[in-house]
Amino acid sequence: MPVYSYIGINNKGKKISGSVDAENEKAARIKLRKAGTFPTSLSAGGTFLSSGGGGGGSSRFDLGKFFKKVSLQDISLMTRQLATLLSANIPLVDSLQAMSEQISNEKLKSIITEIKEKVTEGSKLSDAMRSHTKIFNEMYINMISAGENSGAMDIVLSRLADFIESQHKIRSKVTGAMIYPMIMGIVGVGLMGVLLTFMVPKMTAIFKGQNMILPLPTQILIFVSDLFSNYWYLLIAIIIGLVFYLRRWFKTEKGREYRDRRLLRAPLFGNLIRMVSISRFTRTLSTLLASGVPMLVAMDIVRNVVSNVVLKKVIEDTRNSVKEGESVAEPLKRSGEFPPIVTHMIAIGEKTGGLEKMLERISETYDSQVDAAIATMLSLLEPILIMVMGGAITFVVISILLPILQMGDLGSLG
Repeated sequence: MPVYSYIGINNKGKKISGSVDAENEKAARIKLRKAGTFPTSLSAGGTFLSSGGGGGGSSRFDLGKFFKKVSLQDISLMTRQLATLLSANIPLVDSLQAMSEQISNEKLKSIITEIKEKVTEGSKLSDAMRSHTKIFNEMYINMISAGENSGAMDIVLSRLADFIESQHKIRSKVTGAMIYPMIMGIVGVGLMGVLLTFMVPKMTAIFKGQNMILPLPTQILIFVSDLFSNYWYLLIAIIIGLVFYLRRWFKTEKGREYRDRRLLRAPLFGNLIRMVSISRFTRTLSTLLASGVPMLVAMDIVRNVVSNVVLKKVIEDTRNSVKEGESVAEPLKRSGEFPPIVTHMIAIGEKTGGLEKMLERISETYDSQVDAAIATMLSLLEPILIMVMGGAITFVVISILLPILQMGDLGSLG
């Protein structure tokens, strides 16, 4: 196994050097990071390499890396590592330099390098990040600004990392829960399309030449099959046109509100959407308030974090009420969109002075409920999809068998 020499910074902020054995350069860096060492230089065969690559096999230019997206995991890892370096009393510029040398994502690496240069020139970290709002959103930048003002940057960064990881976890769960129903739906529609377009016309062709009145299910099946076989292009055009129209309508204020209100009332999915939104609202507000962000600024940020237009309007009305001196819980309760237990716990948090902790507790409760809701939804969706597909196939079989049985009865009578 190759041996790599390294120069780096440990958790106490001291420069150290040594050697480590690993399968390759990437494995060596991972091994060092787990040991609490942040390598700034790494060598194989005596030539030191930066994290971006140097001699040997790492010197090849990989254009694809520059088009790689910056994921939530990349931002979370960068944030937590920066918090670790700052908590070890390493100066901000040196910490950013160490980060820029060990980040594997080339796009994020170049952004951190640019931010480091601006900080070196005298800019605040939050100001330097404002030119990269696609990577660092408004909440992130405001929390960094609050950390700069309070002098607790490492604590704020740790909270940010925890928050990003929790949001990524929820998003992954919801996305994963939707994959199975989508695959089942696509497979079911595909199978029915093949049956109606290719197989059913051949089987029902024998009935059209008979001088007999076909049963209603068979007539419906033949009509649908002819529609798929002869006018498939028209069906595709209608579907595309409908999708295009709905997409444009949903971009309007009225269309978005109609869609989001129906989503909150939808069976199975509505409760899940509401719980995810409430969890995101409470956790974001808790994180911002605990980091020293003023309430009105925090409410502005939280409003943009929630994607559902109906709930976003409720938060905006709450923000206006708070500005006029009202509590947070009362306008949320009046809206009817937040469960009573949530508004009750927020009211208790406001009265006791522990609003941040109460909001965090609500978020943790709803995170666990999201897990249970996803499990319940999957347990219900599977039999529902099977029943729908089975019912469609049963209808096709019965529609074909009925005229055959009818022909048999006529033959026996003759």
